[in-house]
Amino acid sequence: MTTVDSLPLFPLHKVLLPGAAMDLRIFERRYLDLVRDCGRSGGGFGVCLILEGSEAGAPATPAAYGVEARIENFDMGEDGLLSLRVRGHRRFHVVRTRVRDNGLVMADVEWLHSDEDLEILPEHALLGTLLQTMMEKVGTDISKLPARVFEHAGWVGWRLAQVLPITPLQRVSLLQENDVNARLQRLLEWID
Repeated sequence: MTTVDSLPLFPLHKVLLPGAAMDLRIFERRYLDLVRDCGRSGGGFGVCLILEGSEAGAPATPAAYGVEARIENFDMGEDGLLSLRVRGHRRFHVVRTRVRDNGLVMADVEWLHSDEDLEILPEHALLGTLLQTMMEKVGTDISKLPARVFEHAGWVGWRLAQVLPITPLQRVSLLQENDVNARLQRLLEWID
């Protein structure tokens, strides 16, 4: 039997991916409460793509797949708004949602399996090379990355999904895919 956990959601018009960092600016009471609760519990919250609605105001309709965000850093901006730096961790599937009195969307979620630690297949080796070239061109010091990271299928897939010009719905479709090689194959087809 699958374990179902309760997770507060932060629906956005963008997609958080496993391992990726994202900056958020918090000003609505429901999200300030969410951050406070995460600070007390040490837990995270879910980030899902908005399918219908907006980021502020009435609760939005979230996609059924998302990623748990963990707060890495926070600061108060000059404008008095709370700024967060979060990083994506575990993928999840939303089983059902409900809305609290303050407008915060809560979800019952099933956690998806973590990626297997697989090496890139020969037919996907080009993707590792492409990612390395892209990172070098934007000035990333790849010497600080772990050895052989560009041969790790899961890591390469998520980093490419982060930097390639694909749609948010395409990114959500990758969150639904448990097979790292199938994920890489899909990225390869989109590049073609």
